[in-house]
Amino acid sequence: MMDTKIERHAAPLRQQVLRLLREDILEGRLAPGERLTESALCESYGVSRTVVRETLRQLESESLITVIPNRGPIVTVLSRHDIAALYEVRRVLEGLLGELFALNATDAQAVSLRAHMIEMEESYLRGTVESREAAKERFYALLLAGSGNDVLASSLRGIHTRIGIFRRYAFLDDERVASSMRELRVIVAAAAEERDPVAARAACEHHIGLAGELAIVEYERRLAADASA
Repeated sequence: MMDTKIERHAAPLRQQVLRLLREDILEGRLAPGERLTESALCESYGVSRTVVRETLRQLESESLITVIPNRGPIVTVLSRHDIAALYEVRRVLEGLLGELFALNATDAQAVSLRAHMIEMEESYLRGTVESREAAKERFYALLLAGSGNDVLASSLRGIHTRIGIFRRYAFLDDERVASSMRELRVIVAAAAEERDPVAARAACEHHIGLAGELAIVEYERRLAADASA
């Protein structure tokens, strides 16, 4: 378990521990299957068992940890089927997202999405892992705002949290980033320029289909690396 500095006068302790522990899982510092003991977490973060238990409950609700009877919480381990199922749902939801943006977005929202696409030439295509993640988050925020569907936004937030580790894989490889950028340009052209709901849905579904294939390959590769370490 890593020693982690908590800023006592910043955000509430539970929020800080939640953010830090979530980051450790998403960044792979805590490997799938690794056991999370309350005592070790208390010592690592310098907080009470109450804070740790609240944090673990939240992460369990996000499916980032799994509580095993008679063993306790571990970092969630996913199968190929689990990952495929998550991306199948994500593909359908994001296809709907593209379609709704094309149908419902205002002219101003379409302009904002196109402008962000230009910014992504630097922040995403030639950026760091951090700037790529921030740029992609902004991209989705703009799509969701233009879709006009709060239920869809809530559903996608839950999916994006669960697949956070896979989304980050895509930001590490420059070749995949370049390919992703081409896919995003097609989405923006269909949804924000042509305002074609059918083409926008297809472009979004294609983008997520490829992302799902990458997620399975990378996750299994990392599991194998952890097992042989």
